[in-house]
Amino acid sequence: MILEVSHQTLYRYSAPVSQSQHLVHMSPRVTPRQITRHHSLTVEPAPASRTDGIDAFGNPVVSLDIESSHKEFVLLARSTIETALTRPINLATTSPWDQLDASLNATGFGFNPRPDLEVIQYRCVSRLTPSSLELADYAAASFRLGRPIMEACMDLVRRVYADFKFDPTATDISTPVSQVFKQRRGVCQDFSHLTLAALRSHRVPCRYVSGYILTRPPPGQPKLQGTDASHAWISAWAPETGWVDFDPTNGLIVGDEHVTISHGRDYNDVSPISGVLIGGGAHTVSVAVDVRQL
Repeated sequence: MILEVSHQTLYRYSAPVSQSQHLVHMSPRVTPRQITRHHSLTVEPAPASRTDGIDAFGNPVVSLDIESSHKEFVLLARSTIETALTRPINLATTSPWDQLDASLNATGFGFNPRPDLEVIQYRCVSRLTPSSLELADYAAASFRLGRPIMEACMDLVRRVYADFKFDPTATDISTPVSQVFKQRRGVCQDFSHLTLAALRSHRVPCRYVSGYILTRPPPGQPKLQGTDASHAWISAWAPETGWVDFDPTNGLIVGDEHVTISHGRDYNDVSPISGVLIGGGAHTVSVAVDVRQL
C-alpha cells in the first residue's frame, strides 16, 4: 500500500517570539514493513539553522533554531510511504513470558558478552508509564504462568480495546495513566501508555510507537480534509519474533494501514514538536492531518 501523509501544525502567539529552538519528530523511520518514497518538512519562519540527525532511539529528528521575530510558527510535513503486511506470526509458539529473564541473560555469553541493552531498556518504567499494583493485577489475567509472551500481549491488547472507551474529551496530554485506568476512557496515547505500564509491570520489553493510521469515512460520505490525527500504539518483544506492533485502540496487530514515525519509551521521547522559546506569551495550536491511499 502507498500512503500519502500531510501533517501541518500552526502555533499562534499573543506576543512576538524573539528566538526559539525546536526538536521535531515528523520524519518516517525505516522499518521492516515500510520505506519512505518522499519526505519534506517546510518551516515558517525559515530557521537560521537546521540539523537533520538520528536520536538515541534511532528515529530521524530535526533540530531547528529560529532567530527572527515571529507571532506564528508553522510546520508542514509531507510524506509518501510504501507499507507492507508483516509475515504471519504464530503467537502461541513464542517463549513463555515468565522465562524472558533466562532468554535475555543467555545473550550475555559466548560471542555476545553483554545482554541486549536495546531490549532491556524497554522493560523499565518511564515517567509516563509508572508501575502500580492495580495495573499489575489487571495484566495478570492475561499473563498466567507459562503463557507464550505474544499470546499474552495480544490478549491484553484485546482486553484494553474491550474495556476502555475512546473519548477525546476525557483526557488531555497531562492525564496520568492512573486516572485513565479508573475512568476507563481516553485516546490512543492514553491506551498505549496504559498498555505499556501493564506490560512493564510483568517485565515485558515494550515501546511506544507514534505515527498515523489510514481512516475511512462513513459509507456514502466524502473524506474530509484535515480531519485525521496522529496515532499511537505499542511494540512488544519476544526472542522468536523480535518486535511486534500491537494497536490497543483498535485491538489488533498493526498492518499496512499504519505508518510509523518514531518509537521510544513513551510519548515524551517522540513528541512531534518540542522546544524552548523567548517571548510569545499565551499561544494556541491547531493541527491538520490527512492520510490518504494513493
